[in-house]
Amino acid sequence: MHPQIEEDKPGKCPICGMDLVPVKTENIKVVSDHHHENHASMGHEGHDHAGMIADFRKRFYVVLVLTVPIMLLSEMIQHWLGVDWRFIGSQYLLFALSSIVYLYGGRPFLKGLVDEVKSRNPGMMFLIGFAISVAYIYSVAIVFGLQGMDFFWELTTLILIMLLGHWIEMKSVAGASKELELLVQLMPSDAHMVMPDKVHDVKTDTLKEADIILVKPGEKVAADGIVLEGESYLNESMLTGESKPVLKVKGDKVIAGSVNGNGSFKVTVTHAAKDSYLSQVVKLVNDAQKSKSKTQLLADTAARWLTIIALVSGIVTFLYWYLTGQTLAFAMERMVTVIVICCPHALGLAVPLVVAKSTALSAKSGLLIKNRTAFENSRKITTIVFDKTGTLTVGKFQVSKIVSLQKELNEDEIIRLVSALEQQSEHPIATGILQKVKDLGITIPSTEKFKAITGKGVEATVDGKKIMVVSPGYLTETNLSLPAGFKANETETVVFVIINKELAGYIALSDEIRPESAEAIQILKKNNIRSILLTGDNVRVAKSVSNALGMDSFIAEVLPHEKLEKIKDLQKKGEFVAMTGDGVNDAPALAQADIGIAVGSGSDIAAETAGIILVNSNPLDIVSLILFGKATYRKMIQNLAWATGYNLIALPLAAGVLYNQGILLSPATGAVLMTVSTVVVAINASLLKIKS
Repeated sequence: MHPQIEEDKPGKCPICGMDLVPVKTENIKVVSDHHHENHASMGHEGHDHAGMIADFRKRFYVVLVLTVPIMLLSEMIQHWLGVDWRFIGSQYLLFALSSIVYLYGGRPFLKGLVDEVKSRNPGMMFLIGFAISVAYIYSVAIVFGLQGMDFFWELTTLILIMLLGHWIEMKSVAGASKELELLVQLMPSDAHMVMPDKVHDVKTDTLKEADIILVKPGEKVAADGIVLEGESYLNESMLTGESKPVLKVKGDKVIAGSVNGNGSFKVTVTHAAKDSYLSQVVKLVNDAQKSKSKTQLLADTAARWLTIIALVSGIVTFLYWYLTGQTLAFAMERMVTVIVICCPHALGLAVPLVVAKSTALSAKSGLLIKNRTAFENSRKITTIVFDKTGTLTVGKFQVSKIVSLQKELNEDEIIRLVSALEQQSEHPIATGILQKVKDLGITIPSTEKFKAITGKGVEATVDGKKIMVVSPGYLTETNLSLPAGFKANETETVVFVIINKELAGYIALSDEIRPESAEAIQILKKNNIRSILLTGDNVRVAKSVSNALGMDSFIAEVLPHEKLEKIKDLQKKGEFVAMTGDGVNDAPALAQADIGIAVGSGSDIAAETAGIILVNSNPLDIVSLILFGKATYRKMIQNLAWATGYNLIALPLAAGVLYNQGILLSPATGAVLMTVSTVVVAINASLLKIKS
C-alpha cells in the first residue's frame, strides 16, 4: 500500500477547477488523476479517469448506432436524398429514438447543466445542456403539432460529436498528469523487513523509524533511510532528475522509490512511509496543481465572460434571424450553433492543463514547485543571487593547510582541538575538518560551554582551555593582528584558532568549483540575467570564484542577517531578484527575494521560505528551472491566444454573417470546431518539455 497523504478537503480539479471527489491510487489521493466534476456529474463520482473515458466511449457507440435510423427517418435527410421513407407512426419512432439519445447520450451534459445552475457558475456544461435541450424541446413540439421541420438528426449528431470530442479530450487530458501517476507508482507495496530470526515481507505502509529492510537487486527502495550494510548503484532519475546511477555505501542516504542495481544492501528506515520524500513530493505537486496563479485567474475570468457572451450572442442571433423573416427552425439552429461553438472549454483548459503537466514534469526532474506564481514569474528574473557553498562549488571543503603559531602546539594538536568544536556543526567547513581528523586517526575530545558566535565562528572549553574557531572578520573586529607572513591562496577559506585569547594557528580549506557552474552562468548571460555571488567568505575567495565563473559581481563577508539587506538593495534598484540558498541559513533572504529557490535540499524538502525547491545542488538545474518557467508561460499564452482567437472567428460564422455568401455552419459543425479547439489546447500542453 502507498503512504496516505491527508487532505482537509477534496479541493479543486487542476484541469477545470471544479470541486472534486477524491480518487485514490491505493492510499495516495492523487488530485491530478481526478476527472472533471462536470464530466463526472452522472452518477460516476469516485471512478478514476480511465473509467470516465470508458463511459464516454460507451455512450458514444450507443448514440452512433442510433444515429443511423434517426438520420434515415428524418424528413430533411430524406428530402436531400430524394426519397420518401415515411410510414404510419414514423415520426413517433423518430421521437422515441431521439429521446433515448437525448436522455442517455446527453445525460452528462444535462447533469452538468443542473450542477452549474445550482452552483450559480454557468459554464461549458450549461451551454451544451441548454443547446441540446432547446433543440430537443423544439423538435418534440413539431412532432406534436407545431408547424415546421424538426431537427432531431442535428440534435443526435450534435450529441454524438460532443461525446466523441469529450472522449478524445479526456484521453488528451489524462496525459497531462501521467507524470504524477508514475511518481505514485514508484512506491513499492511490499518491503523485506529484517527480523532477528529471518526476513519477513511486510506492507510498506507498516514500516516505521529504526526498522531494518533488505533491498534486493533490481527492486525499488521501500523507505527513506541510511545504508546499514552493503552497497549498490541506485537509479534516482525519476525522483531527482539525476540521470546517472548513484553509488550508495554504508552511511549514505537512500530515497524511497529509487531503483536498485545489481547489489544488495540493508537500510535503516528514517521515516514512516507517509513522511517519505516521495510522499512529500506527491503532496507538493498536488498542492501546486490546486493553487491558482494570476494567469489562471485571468483565464477563469475570460471563460466566465465567454459563457455570458455565448448566451447573449445566441439569444441576439435568434432574435435577429427570426425577426428578419427567417423560419423559427432556422433561427433556433443559428442560436444552438452559436452557443455550442462558443463553449469556453478550450479557454477554461488553456492554463490548468499546462499547470498539471508542468508541475508533475518538474517533480520528475527534481524541481519542486511550492508556489505557482513564483514559478511562472521566473520569466521576469533579471538578477540571480547565488550562495556559493554547495551551489556553485561542490560544498566539500578539504583541509589544504594546518599552521601552528605556538611552538608547544603541533599541527595534529591544533586540528584535534578544533575538531572538538566543529563536531557540533554541520557546516561544510566543519565537515572538511572532521574528515581530516578521521583520516589522521585522531580521537576527538569532548567540549564544555559550547557557544556559537553568529556569523563569526564558535567557542567552547576543551581540556580546560577556552578555544575559539573564528573567521578573518572576527580578527579585524577585535583588533587581533594577522600572523606575520600570512598569505592564503585565493581559493582557500581560512579559520583561525584562538586559545585562551591568544592567536594559536589557522587551518586553510579549499572548495572545488562545480564543473557545471561556468556553463550555467554563461547560459544566464545569454538570457540577459545577471549573476551575483553572495557569500560569507572573504573578498579574496569571493573574487576568485566570481572571476573564474565570469559572474557579474560578488558581495563578500556577509552575515546571514545581512543577506536580507543585500537583496532589498537590489530590489530598490528595480531588479527582479531570485535568491538561491540552502533554505535554512538563508531563510530571511529567500523570503525577501522575489523568488526564493532552495537548493540541495535532498530529502529535506520542507524549506518553508522558498517558493521552489531544487533537490540537487547542480546550478544547471537553476537554469533549467528558469527556462522551463519561461516555456510554461509561453504555453499558457499560446493556449489562451488560440482559445480566444478561435472564438473571435468562430462566433460570427456560427451566427451566420456569411450566410449570403453561402457559408453556414450547422450545430454539428460547431461541435466539431469546439472539440478541435479543445484538443489542440490539450495537445499543445502535452508538448511541454524540460530542456536539460
